[in-house]
Amino acid sequence: MIIIRGHNHGMRIMGLDYGSKTVGVAVSDPLGLTAQGIETIQRKEENKLRRTCARIEELIREYGVEKIVLGFPKHMNNDIGERAQKSLEFRDMLTRRTGLEVIMWDERLTTAEAERTLIESSVRRENRKKYIDKIAAVFILQGYLDSVYLKRDIECTED
Repeated sequence: MIIIRGHNHGMRIMGLDYGSKTVGVAVSDPLGLTAQGIETIQRKEENKLRRTCARIEELIREYGVEKIVLGFPKHMNNDIGERAQKSLEFRDMLTRRTGLEVIMWDERLTTAEAERTLIESSVRRENRKKYIDKIAAVFILQGYLDSVYLKRDIECTED
């Protein structure tokens, strides 16, 4: 028998792509198998995060989110640059405000992947910017979900 924890909608996980003026948001399905893009939260200035956080909190309540996966933009050589540093600060803010676990997920390849997906689905260049953050959030979350399932499969077959 499989018991799904918590409320009637299982355990949803939120994926976030944190940019200087936007945050792309994705949420998993209740079983934690697939990621869906929800929205891109815009802000006027990089450091004005109050409304961004408030919106994220609203979405957490609306979808019954129990965990957050935040894209971690390390440089290819593994260095932590300014963007990654800002992501860590954002993580701390989210943890404080939501009380949820925030997992940092290496997103080095996701933006390129998101861009490629949009090109392949022939979204016109001027419209790409609208979707890129949301799709990057989907890739961040999907990468995390796939890795969790891979681990689960390995543990199940090791008996």
